[in-house]
This record gives sequence, structure tokens and C-alpha cells, in this order.
Amino acid sequence: MKKWLGLCGIGACLVAAAWVGWQFSRRPPVAVDPGWGRRIDSYNDVAVYYNGSVSTTNGRHLAADGYNLGLKYQCVEFVKRYYYEHLHHAMPDSYGNAKDFFDSALEDGARNAPRDLTQYTNPSSSKPRVDDLVVMAGTASNCYGHVAIVCEVGDAELTLIQQNPGPAAPSRVVVGLERTGDQWQLANPRILGWLRKQ
Repeated sequence: MKKWLGLCGIGACLVAAAWVGWQFSRRPPVAVDPGWGRRIDSYNDVAVYYNGSVSTTNGRHLAADGYNLGLKYQCVEFVKRYYYEHLHHAMPDSYGNAKDFFDSALEDGARNAPRDLTQYTNPSSSKPRVDDLVVMAGTASNCYGHVAIVCEVGDAELTLIQQNPGPAAPSRVVVGLERTGDQWQLANPRILGWLRKQ
């Protein structure tokens, strides 16, 4: 009798699980912004794609050789794709959130081994250059941080190109650049520093 009751209990659980699965299968898929994946900018022939909400992801983007470019179309996916396609640079560690690209334990000008890039702190003795990868800290609304590429450098400002800054934010932003003595500082407190392929 106990064995029969045990089998009935298992049967009831299987029926309940099947019913829950059926209910979930009837739900419509989560809608993706109709503009998602649209090319909105490019730099050195590397496209910037529209991602809609900053939290949107739609699968992992892999290069033809299997190298992980990141989640489509997050900010990390663009900077890694830019370094891979334009600078022919594959990072030894191809995973991690945007803020993880910066290692706060390193001194200014030290080698960031997981990225195989030279890392500069903000402020730094090295002025940012075109193609540097800028890393920003997380915020209360975005704990993952943000990354972008330097596409123009002047005496008092530079321009960053970015993917996934938010549905209404531009793909390019200007950031103030200040020099104090032999130190260069980007005038945005979220900017941790920048990485460079030597």
C-alpha cells in the first residue's frame, strides 16, 4: 500500500510539473525592441549596434574561430569585437563584465595579463590615445560597469564611441581631459582608467 501511495505521489508530481511546463510554453516570448540589432554607427568599419534597454541580451556572439566576443549587443561585445577585428587582438580572458576589465590592484602603466593590454589609471602619466579601451565603474542602476573606445583625442577633451549606453543615449560622447603637472585625467568620476594594445 505504501509503495502504491509513493507511486501516486510521484505521478501527481509529474502531472503537476507537466502542467506548469505547459502553462509556461503558452506564454508569448519576451519581446525584443524592434530596432534591436540595427547598425547605428561604426568606427574603422566595426559596427555599433542598437541594443535598446541596457539589460537586453540575445545570445552570445562568437567569432568564426570560436573566440567569445560577448553577449549581443552589450558594450563589452563592441569593444572586444573592435579589438579583435580592427586591432587583431584576442584577450586571454574573453569573459567578464565591463568593470572587470580594470584591475585596481595594478599600478599605472602595468600589464593587465587577463586582457593582454597595458593598463593606465585615471589619472595617469600617459595621455589617452585613439583606440584605447576606457573602463567605467558600475552604478546603482548598472552594477556591471561600462566600456567604450577612444575615437578622437584633443588637448582638452576626447570622444568615446560606445555600444549599449541606453535606448536614448548617443553612440558617441565627449569627455573632458585635464592635465595637472604630468598627470592626465578624464573628467568623469566613473572612469577607472584605460587599456592599450602596445
